[in-house]
Amino acid sequence: MKTTIELPDELLAQVRVVARREGATLRQLMEEGLQRALEARQVGSTAPIDFPVYGTGGLTPAFEGAPWARLRDEIYPASLDLSGLSPPGIHDRD
Repeated sequence: MKTTIELPDELLAQVRVVARREGATLRQLMEEGLQRALEARQVGSTAPIDFPVYGTGGLTPAFEGAPWARLRDEIYPASLDLSGLSPPGIHDRD
């Protein structure tokens, strides 16, 4: 189906640059963009959150079961006084 749409000049210029760079057509980029917009609007649809992960498997054996205070002290330098900081619901019990 053919249709006519109006786009801001700057947006169209950006799309053309990307299309040339990727060897794609304007139609392909438009279809991809519209498909993503529809997917994002689906009821109950949430975008995945990409948390940075360093290594795998969770805590090392040295820290499994360790109290929050020990983890906190390992993460933050001893020169900072963070003794009053704990995540909600977690309390120091050293």
